[in-house]
Amino acid sequence: MSTDRPRISKRIAAISESATLAVDAKAKALKAAGRPVIGFGAGEPDFPTPGYIVEAAVTACRVPRFHKYTPAGGLPELKTAIAEKTERDSGYRVEAAQVLVTNGGKQAVYEAFAALLDPGDEVIMPTPYWTTYPESIKLAGGVPVDVVADETTGYRVSVAQLEAARTDRTKVLLFVSPSNPTGAVYSRDEIEAIGRWAAEHELWVITDEIYEHLVYGNAEFHSMPVVVPELADRTLVLNGVAKTYAMTGWRVGWMIGPKDVVKAATNLQSHATSNVSNVAQAAALAAVTGDLEAVAEMRSAFDRRRQTMVRMLNEIPGVLCPEPEGAFYCYPSVKELLGKEIRGKRPQTSVELASLILEEAEVALVPGEAFGTPGYFRLSYALGDDDLVEGVSRVNKLLTEAR
Repeated sequence: MSTDRPRISKRIAAISESATLAVDAKAKALKAAGRPVIGFGAGEPDFPTPGYIVEAAVTACRVPRFHKYTPAGGLPELKTAIAEKTERDSGYRVEAAQVLVTNGGKQAVYEAFAALLDPGDEVIMPTPYWTTYPESIKLAGGVPVDVVADETTGYRVSVAQLEAARTDRTKVLLFVSPSNPTGAVYSRDEIEAIGRWAAEHELWVITDEIYEHLVYGNAEFHSMPVVVPELADRTLVLNGVAKTYAMTGWRVGWMIGPKDVVKAATNLQSHATSNVSNVAQAAALAAVTGDLEAVAEMRSAFDRRRQTMVRMLNEIPGVLCPEPEGAFYCYPSVKELLGKEIRGKRPQTSVELASLILEEAEVALVPGEAFGTPGYFRLSYALGDDDLVEGVSRVNKLLTEAR
């Protein structure tokens, strides 16, 4: 018996593969095949998880309580610790009942949109954006609305741009500072202006604070519900241990928000995954109750690499790279290079140029198409200093042939 029905649902078939993970996987595959590929794709610290956090996980493995199911929303002691850490680090006072512990930051992102959006609801999304945001919005039935900022504004959007994108279907503003992929950090005044605009129009705000501790120079991190307290009852704060504590593989994130929304998201999680791994939660408890010495060391290294990468990228003819103030990414424009001849080819898009760079220079980076803005690259500087210099030098050598 034959049928014309598709094997995969339209909803799932419409999801794009994570471009950043795809680039990282391709780079690792080429390395495994013996090619000396240097990868700038993955968004994870190149440092090991601090030893005291690892030891907490080892100890947890021997605790019988952690061999069983625990509450779907997170270990009570971890939720309390996250609430205390949030007040300590950003000045935002919340209760443990406002915390949901999730399987990494990505689950927090998806569950936030799933809890708030009905079909057709619009989400204003400053662009360039992290690849997972639009997919999570669409999976939840929402409609992402791009508001594009470029290098001339340091990739920061204005209230005027946001207002121009607002319609009667707008329900949520997505706000990210420090930003992946651009490294943009909004000032307190900018955050206040945007927050008051959102409050005026009774919008929800979902703010991703995963890079809160990775800011450089004179830049400062500010949490929107702290700057604009009247937004607290309509704000979901997303965070996790991945970037601050070099724990990308441990998969522990969280959502903080009004109790009714957190309860709804917890109900969703109870059916989707139940509790996060108890061993990983024990490790996260050690992380958020410990000091920030490890992240201070990483931040110092990232700052050094940031300055090196910006300088080297701006030395390449046709490349323009603003100085990022946070996270661990550079987001240079390569628009001037498109259409020029390089090794007998004329790449017309940043996807084609990235492919050429991978094949000819053995350097993997992520094209701007993955982040909603063609004509750019994202390069992570969360890799060793020597590899960073060698990788950018290879790109420079190749691209200086452009004519």
